[in-house]
Amino acid sequence: MSRPPARMDGRTWGVLLVLCGAIFLEGIDIAMLNVALPSIRADLDLSTGMLSGVVSAYVLGYGGFMLLGGRAADLLGRRRMFLLWLSVFLVFSGLGGFATEGWTLLIARFVTGVAAAFMTPAGLSLITTGFAAGPQRERALIIYGATGAGGFSLGLVIGGLLTAIDWRWVFFAPVALALVILIAAALLLEDTGTPARTVRRFDLAGAASVTGAMLLLVYGVVRLEHPTRDPLLTAAVFAGGLALLAAFTAIERRAAAPLVRLGILRSGGLVRANIGALLLTGAFFGFQFLATLYLQELRGWTTVETGLALLLLGIDVVLAPTITPRLVRRYGVAKVILGGFAMAAAGYALFLPVGPDTVYAAMLPTMLLIGLSFALAYGPVTIAATDGVEAREQGLAGGLLNTSFQFGAAFGISAVTAVSVAAGSGYDAIRTALLVPLTAAVLAAAITATGLRSRTAPAETPAEAPEEMTVTAQRP
Repeated sequence: MSRPPARMDGRTWGVLLVLCGAIFLEGIDIAMLNVALPSIRADLDLSTGMLSGVVSAYVLGYGGFMLLGGRAADLLGRRRMFLLWLSVFLVFSGLGGFATEGWTLLIARFVTGVAAAFMTPAGLSLITTGFAAGPQRERALIIYGATGAGGFSLGLVIGGLLTAIDWRWVFFAPVALALVILIAAALLLEDTGTPARTVRRFDLAGAASVTGAMLLLVYGVVRLEHPTRDPLLTAAVFAGGLALLAAFTAIERRAAAPLVRLGILRSGGLVRANIGALLLTGAFFGFQFLATLYLQELRGWTTVETGLALLLLGIDVVLAPTITPRLVRRYGVAKVILGGFAMAAAGYALFLPVGPDTVYAAMLPTMLLIGLSFALAYGPVTIAATDGVEAREQGLAGGLLNTSFQFGAAFGISAVTAVSVAAGSGYDAIRTALLVPLTAAVLAAAITATGLRSRTAPAETPAEAPEEMTVTAQRP
């Protein structure tokens, strides 16, 4: 039996562009705000704590509600959740642009994060259930992943240009893009599958415990950015999050209609893919944060110059849709992911010697290697984390994956911040903190290589079977 063709008709391409537009919107929204933070603080006279809270509020909303958002897509309808929460994203992003005080920004960013937590897994599950399994779905997921990663990189440049005009455009520009996507989505998207009729048996105890656990754990990770801030309270926050997670596990084992079927976590491939996702974004965001500090605070570059310097990190937008699908078909997903992690490790290692006189030409290999690593790893990790999962649980799989991405981003920034603070200041602190993304990339490569060694033969005959990914989720 041959695999389904990868060719997509006009309407299918339209659906993919809509969903890619949403993940691109989520990526640039985060990146543009990070570039605009100094201007926001100067204009609204915000304290350092309030400014940090503006960033943390989004992380808390996103990471705290992601698992619930993924399961809601399965239970309540993927198209419905996507359209509803895209609308909420649009409204509260605009609210941030009208803010005159810090508390308004806090509320706007928290609700925007919650909206992204429901919208993102719904969009991903619309791809994994609406595109034919095989080359078509793989190509769609690789393009989707590349678009999301490109949003983070291009957002730095776009954010720098908009901030040069007025920081409020960092909030208003996503509103315009979200409105276009919303109109197109309402016209093109069709729900995939029938929502489960389980509203009366909805697992409220499970939803409350897992959301509380995620909120506390994300908050604990954010607190790591300030290692001197009441370590006992930080430890208590983590302990509370782990206790709620344990309670959630106990609830799910006994629930008649569990929010999360724990059996999905028995898949070694799915677990490896999610760990890889966490380490991938942890390394990338940690590096991006350090590179921005290095270029702006130590070298005195402007926001626009910094954004242009990091632009090559977004090269995966071009390479992933064209090269990665061919590599996946020839070598399999696991080998491509391993190559991506190896390139990332090499890129971070090459950046270690940076100093006050390092020319940009010496930084180029790092930017190219990291951009290539995302082209090879981001989309295939998405394939690995959702492959083999039943359609009725694709929203859950997407929620798990995006939770891993979000936790990785939060932990990566917090870890490099804590290490750089402990190491002092200046170039030595930056170089020491760069060991964090390097270590994360090496660890991710080692985990992927372990999966390759434990590989099992596919069920199909060799002539018919595609080369399967090592990190592919096995159906429990």
